[in-house]
Amino acid sequence: MLIAVLVALVAVVVGSGLGFLLRSILSAKSARAVEEASAQQMRRANARSKEILLEAKELALQVRTESEARLNEQKSEIQRQQNRLEAREETLEGRSDSLNERDSELRKQSDEIAEDKKALDALKQQASERLETISSLSVADARQQLFDQAEEDVQFELARRYRDAELEAQDQADDKAREILAASMQRLAAAVVSEATITTISLPNDEMKGRLIGREGRNIRAIEAATGVDLIIDDVPEAVTISCFDPIRREVARITLDRLIKDGRIQPARIEDSVEKARTEVDETVRRAGQQAMFDADVKGLHPELVKLIGRLKFRYSYGENVLQHSVEVGLVAGILASQIGANQQIAKTAGFLHDIGKALTHEVDGPHAEIGADLVKRYGQNARVVTAVREHHDREMTTVESFLVAAADAISAARPGARHDTTESYLQRLEALEEVARGFEGVERVFAIQAGREVRVLVNPENVDDVTAATLAREIVQKIEENLAYPGQIRVVVVRESRTVEVAR
Repeated sequence: MLIAVLVALVAVVVGSGLGFLLRSILSAKSARAVEEASAQQMRRANARSKEILLEAKELALQVRTESEARLNEQKSEIQRQQNRLEAREETLEGRSDSLNERDSELRKQSDEIAEDKKALDALKQQASERLETISSLSVADARQQLFDQAEEDVQFELARRYRDAELEAQDQADDKAREILAASMQRLAAAVVSEATITTISLPNDEMKGRLIGREGRNIRAIEAATGVDLIIDDVPEAVTISCFDPIRREVARITLDRLIKDGRIQPARIEDSVEKARTEVDETVRRAGQQAMFDADVKGLHPELVKLIGRLKFRYSYGENVLQHSVEVGLVAGILASQIGANQQIAKTAGFLHDIGKALTHEVDGPHAEIGADLVKRYGQNARVVTAVREHHDREMTTVESFLVAAADAISAARPGARHDTTESYLQRLEALEEVARGFEGVERVFAIQAGREVRVLVNPENVDDVTAATLAREIVQKIEENLAYPGQIRVVVVRESRTVEVAR
């Protein structure tokens, strides 16, 4: 047991000694390795520091070289600029010397000119004094005479040029107006309908006349009372004639009689019912006619009441021309004319379309149709220029461009061949009477009634009638026409005074 303990102790002691010895050996090796690694690291650091130092020296050398090169270049540039400045300074000095020389020469010349001017003034004064002595006329008087003569020459030349320019402008304006009117008339084509104040209705037999008259005439009285027309029964066999100045009433009566004749039941109650239905049908016809006319004339935005009133013109005629068709024509022509001269096309077209709307109420409202129409279009919200054009389209004095355009379009539509007609006899008599009135004045050489009797052209003797007398003569002829003749529309009197000067070169 003891031996075992001793052995164990010995083993422990021996193991401890061996472990200590082993640790000592290992520690010595580790220290040497560390020293070697440190030495190697130091060697590498020394080598790197030498490399860095070498690179720094090379960079410093490069920077120094570049700096010296830039410095040398700047020195060269400074030297060049200095050379240029010296050359410019020399040039300026040369110019300064030259300018000084020229200044001296100019002073010398100025002095010479001043001396010459004094001498010239003295000579002029002497010549003026001698001229005054010879002509007995002062300088002021001579100058005034020259000015007066120059003023007369200038005034004559201005008058001549003004006259030439005025004549040229008038010729150009006339040519342009003819071109515009011709183009407008060529673009217009419309049917012509004859005027009528009576309507004839065919009857199946003469027995129907008795039924229309009724017992003791009660049926015919009921028809006339309900429609406001006159029925002429006995003039034409198997026909009845409706006579009335109002075409709307005449149309209502026509529709009523057609219904009664087809129905066969003719008695007062049935008559009243037929008249009401006929009025409704005519109102619808009027409305459709107004809408179609708006479409044909390319007019938009009218109040429904204006459309209805314009449609009533379908049954109105003026000198054989249907007023509704005439209104459409005037609207189209006014629009064309406005587009040609750069005016407002829509305003001109609307004013032309509505210019005769007052004729729809002339049987119901007193006054000229132009005034009635202007009040209507104003009441229903039309543009103020449209109102003015409608009111002025028959006036002699007009205030807007649209008024002139509507008046011109109205004349074009009315004056084209076939639009309006009169009997040949009365037409010729009216033209002869117009010419005869103008011939009765002193100084009148020739008279021509033109434009379908709407214009009278009077040629006068320029030796007996001057410009002032010509204006007075035109007014006197107009006054005599108004006093002695009856005519539709307006008549324009133009007095022509022509002066001619003839010289013969031999």
